[in-house]
Amino acid sequence: MNGKTAGAPGRVILLAGNPNSGKTSVFNWMAGAHQHVGNYPGVTVEKKSAVFTRGKTRIELVDLPGVYSLLAASPEESIARDEILSGSADVVIQVMDATNLERNLHLTAQLTEMGVPVVYALNMSDEAEASGLRFDLDLLSSLLGGPVVPTNGSNGDGVGALLEAALETAASGRICTGRVFYGLDIESSVAAIAERFEGDDAVSARRRAIALLDGLDDPHAPAGAVEAAGQEAGRLEKRGGRPVDVQLAEARYGFALGAATEASQSEAHHVRRDRTRRLDAVLLHRVWGLPIFVALMWALFNLVFALGEPPMQWIEAGLGWLSDRVLAVWPDGAAPLLQSLVVDGIIGGVGGVISFLPNILLLFLGIAFLEDTGYMARVAFLMDRVMHKMGLHGKSFIPMLIGLGCTVPAILATRMLESKRDRFTTIMVSPFVSCGARLTIYALLIPAFFAPAWRGWVLWGLYMAGILAAIGVARLLRGTLLRGDSAPFVMELPPFRLPTWRSVGIHMWDRAWMYLQKAGTVILAISIVLWALGTFPRRAEFSRDYAAAIEQAAGPAEAAELEAAWQAERLAHTAIGRIGRGLEPVLRPLGFDWRVGTALVGAFAAKEVFVAQMGIVFSLGSVEDEPDSLRRTLREQYSPLQGLAMMLFCLLSAPCMATIAVTWRETNSWSWALGMLVGMTVIAWGVTFAVVQAGLWLGWGVP
Repeated sequence: MNGKTAGAPGRVILLAGNPNSGKTSVFNWMAGAHQHVGNYPGVTVEKKSAVFTRGKTRIELVDLPGVYSLLAASPEESIARDEILSGSADVVIQVMDATNLERNLHLTAQLTEMGVPVVYALNMSDEAEASGLRFDLDLLSSLLGGPVVPTNGSNGDGVGALLEAALETAASGRICTGRVFYGLDIESSVAAIAERFEGDDAVSARRRAIALLDGLDDPHAPAGAVEAAGQEAGRLEKRGGRPVDVQLAEARYGFALGAATEASQSEAHHVRRDRTRRLDAVLLHRVWGLPIFVALMWALFNLVFALGEPPMQWIEAGLGWLSDRVLAVWPDGAAPLLQSLVVDGIIGGVGGVISFLPNILLLFLGIAFLEDTGYMARVAFLMDRVMHKMGLHGKSFIPMLIGLGCTVPAILATRMLESKRDRFTTIMVSPFVSCGARLTIYALLIPAFFAPAWRGWVLWGLYMAGILAAIGVARLLRGTLLRGDSAPFVMELPPFRLPTWRSVGIHMWDRAWMYLQKAGTVILAISIVLWALGTFPRRAEFSRDYAAAIEQAAGPAEAAELEAAWQAERLAHTAIGRIGRGLEPVLRPLGFDWRVGTALVGAFAAKEVFVAQMGIVFSLGSVEDEPDSLRRTLREQYSPLQGLAMMLFCLLSAPCMATIAVTWRETNSWSWALGMLVGMTVIAWGVTFAVVQAGLWLGWGVP
């Protein structure tokens, strides 16, 4: 149902804009709690939409992917262009960053050619005014061919007026009247090509003619139009001395510069810009810039443990209380297998993963804060020098930053890279950046083996080790399979802003909700499967023999020792025990026993399952139900060197199945996906073996 459909009154509104223009904030204020997130049909690009009412009007609001262009050079640009041209929308709202109007107007130049009603949101206008900029809104509206409404995405000011302007424009049906003048030569060529589109109106014919000149495919274009475009392009290139697409881009940038200059005035003192320059002089310093970034990350990781430990203990205590309550109300001798499934499989497995939610929240809170201030964009700029040593550039660091949350969207974000070599290299090294799922493993093992003073250092070291591994593998790939020069790097540096709690909170909650959904679906299912593998097959006579021996034990200590031995042998006889025993010869040189091997197998499905499986294994083999019993048991069973080896192997080894699948999809090759799977596993084994042997040589032994 949309504005083009008969029945109840309704409007479809598309939100377009550059990345970092504040489009998402405007969408959040408009949509409120009505947001829906999915994927566009057939692609993995995220689609945000909302359906709500304004008065008696039903509104469907669609947030298009953030793009700088509509030339359809990437999946996001193709989606945005196709949605705008589909005819389903009643009006398009372009959200523009008022602090950098000229850059945003390049997209406007292309929107004016689409033949659709357009309304412009001059977002962050308060920040622009604070920096000394003043806008002539009437003149700007006249130049752009649609209403211009000042907005503030931080507090929602102007969003209501923007929605009213969009509804009024949609009701009138007035298409955008702005137009880029490409110069006499190009305009003459456009007119000659447009004449060949006999069935199109003037606006559509002009747009399609410009697209053909720009080198875009139009499968439905008449043969005469395609032929004319080729001839005119040749003529324009000879006359202009450069490619036609460059000439068209120059005209659009000229339109953007002219409109921005005509409609805005700058005061003499730009306090905000001066503050940004002063901060950049320190944060982007050639010597101190990277150490400052490393120190900030170290401080963040220390805060993750220092602030996350108390709430994590509360959750663990709550899970322990829940287990006790289930055991207390469960009838004696009734369905012992079902009792084990609930207590050991579900509460022990899924609950063990959920207990690390405070650490996840704190890490994403810190990252969201740094992103919203504009600092993370500067980190990418800083990392340009480091990335060049990898044969890449700073733009490749952006997907790697996204990988701090999850590797799957990080790989999807490599679509922003123009060069195939850069893209494939970034895809192959992104899994070395520790994702949120690996953080659950670190949050379990670091407090189990290291004193509080060392925890932040160990976590910082693991993240840095991942980055160093990525650098090494990238250099290897760029020197062998993916030789070639990297594309030039241009990185925008937005002005520093003080983030709002609303914005940071939304980013943090989105990540946390994804984590909880995964715990309640994928990890729940895998935990049940692993519990079953750790329970069956059963040997009744084996259990009877041990039961008789325990009854005849000399005292409680001997009985406890016999029960522990029975649990260990029973578990080793199960399917998961046999799998672990089969892997043990390969893992033993790393200091791992068969129980760690079973957890590593589960971690291939989802990294968090490592924690769930360790909880299941040791709850099946332990009679203790205290909240911190798993960490204590791990400390009793393994040494700090083994704990470090487990974390290193989980950091460097093959990522989860979803990462392998999306690698295959994005590279369109099983060779690259399987190469990632095998290559990372070999690297993980080699590095972990070297660390363990070095630890043994230094006397930091494995029991």
